[in-house]
Amino acid sequence: MTAPTRKQMHLAAHFPGVNNTTVWTDPRSKSQIDFSSFEHLARTAERGRFDFFFLAEGLRLREHNGRIHDLDVVGRPESLTVLSALAAVTDRLGLAATVNATFNEPYELARRLATLDHLSDGRAAWNVVTSSDAFTGENFRRGGYLDRADLPQVLGSARTGGTPYTRAAEFVATARELWDTWTPDGTPRPFRHQGQHFTIEGEFTVPRSPQGHPVVIQAGDSPEGREFAASAADVVFTRHGTLEAGRTFYTDVKARLAKYGRQPDDLKIMPGVTFVLGDSDAEAQESAAEIRRQQISPQNAILALEQVWGRDLSSYDPAGPLPEIDPDPDSGLVQGRVRIGDPLAVAARWRALSEAKGLSIRQTVIETTGRQSFIGSPETVASELIEFVSTDAADGFILVPHLTPGGLDDFVDRVVPLLQERGAFRSEYTGSTLRSHLGLADPVGKD
Repeated sequence: MTAPTRKQMHLAAHFPGVNNTTVWTDPRSKSQIDFSSFEHLARTAERGRFDFFFLAEGLRLREHNGRIHDLDVVGRPESLTVLSALAAVTDRLGLAATVNATFNEPYELARRLATLDHLSDGRAAWNVVTSSDAFTGENFRRGGYLDRADLPQVLGSARTGGTPYTRAAEFVATARELWDTWTPDGTPRPFRHQGQHFTIEGEFTVPRSPQGHPVVIQAGDSPEGREFAASAADVVFTRHGTLEAGRTFYTDVKARLAKYGRQPDDLKIMPGVTFVLGDSDAEAQESAAEIRRQQISPQNAILALEQVWGRDLSSYDPAGPLPEIDPDPDSGLVQGRVRIGDPLAVAARWRALSEAKGLSIRQTVIETTGRQSFIGSPETVASELIEFVSTDAADGFILVPHLTPGGLDDFVDRVVPLLQERGAFRSEYTGSTLRSHLGLADPVGKD
């Protein structure tokens, strides 16, 4: 029998390196920097016919109360270098690099991305992020930062409005101008760009790449971020993991496309989510609870609290109540990490939850800081994923495993076959480029 026709799901794998979903203490957890770990996860994703492999990046080791944050003790390798190596051991999987637009230049980055697109035969993608803190800027010749009004909000940012995406929008547009300087028949042409942030001219050194333009990914949720995504991005990486929130975000962003002459399918919305599988739903729930306890140890609970409060709370008991003092919104206790929303508003929500349910500090952190997860048997998880996509809460998902590098294995072995049987996900790749996997049209080359 032929499987029923369904809206097709897109899947990507996020390498679980320096983020708070990783369970470091699990004996199955391996290196976050050895190439074998990157290769294992990428090969697993390709075996599962995923659209792309996604690498985050950080430009400075984050600090907490003057000490290197425990999530960064393994280091933070440069993403394009890792993905160039992965291009040699994969054939179809897309390769998405997070690269900061604040501390790079359009000409340099456009060359690096176009080169990866050639090396991989058309599988490169760029996740556009920015930085507005002087702490990160100290690693660079600027030694500072750009005005917030010129920087887009990144995923999880506390800046929720009033932030025009001027520099990032011009950066992306300039990169695309450079990629278009070579004609489809292989003739280079000089370029000249004069704008608010960049005035450059010359000749681009890399011929037009197999995709024309690498895929552009963007993460942001403010009104300005949504507008930037609608105007310039191919994929949106969002936090909206619940069904209701996903549908609201999906409807809003897709409705913005028409003003830019774009169709709904020109932009894919893919929330970042976790998953926990078990032989039964009850077993999966038990496993998920244990994973959360491992992720949020008593020490980590205090660190998470300090990230919101901006105060040294080391004297507080993780099994005790939340602090009665208010957060310090101007604190420099945490460097290089984005504070979670408006500290005073977050503290008020946490207190209300803690009082209503009688939760301790650690219990409150466990309940409030977990990314939306799909928890259950393979059958349950497959059904929930299909519901999200079929009811327009998402076009697909960026999966964030809690183990490195084998955290995706069970999903590929147990959930992907069910998605394929139900006609919701490809059984084989039908194209060779990332754009073809995502169903995105190739940009039209200029003669």
